[in-house]
Amino acid sequence: MTEAPHEAGDEDLDVLARKVFSGPIAFLKSAPSLQFLPDMAAPEVAFAGRSNVGKSSLLNKLTNRTGLARTSNTPGRTQELNFFDVGAPLRFRLVDMPGYGFAKAPKDVVKKWRFLVNDYLRGRAALKRALVLVDARHGLKDVDREIMKMLDDAAVSYRLVLTKSDKVKASELAAVTAATEAEARKRPAAHPDVLATSSETGLGMEELRRAVLEAVMHA
Repeated sequence: MTEAPHEAGDEDLDVLARKVFSGPIAFLKSAPSLQFLPDMAAPEVAFAGRSNVGKSSLLNKLTNRTGLARTSNTPGRTQELNFFDVGAPLRFRLVDMPGYGFAKAPKDVVKKWRFLVNDYLRGRAALKRALVLVDARHGLKDVDREIMKMLDDAAVSYRLVLTKSDKVKASELAAVTAATEAEARKRPAAHPDVLATSSETGLGMEELRRAVLEAVMHA
């Protein structure tokens, strides 16, 4: 795996990020259960978030693609771990995790989701960081705290990312960011800083790309 220097500054990381996210990125496979997981040939960064938090839209914006991750208005559509290969000059994988917190899903579907996600988080040596997406209009909800506890218990490093930040006023965004950071700093596995993003305006995308590369290179 080709790596940039570990002491690269923000400017160097931004240059690398532009190369990485404008380079080859392709869907690798879906894993409905653990036996379908790909080999651990590259480090992984997973994206988690409750249903309709805008995860697929954010992944598409992050990777400068329009249709890499499927977007849907139907909560709970993604019920598999979806792996995407990022090819050069730094090789790693992005993992789109199934959304959580959807009210209409049958209990057996929810149970299957919990087993799949929990087992992946606990036993995946290639997983370097999880990014937990939180809707900026609503802030942290109990279902988000559940996944945070799951990550804390699994000792998986994670970072909270606010989505749809363009949908709230600047003062409201500042308040929800501060409240989210205050909660993150009480968590053993959480990164203390929260990123505010928008897949529509591109807000925070450079910072998010940098955060992904930092996780892959330094973890």
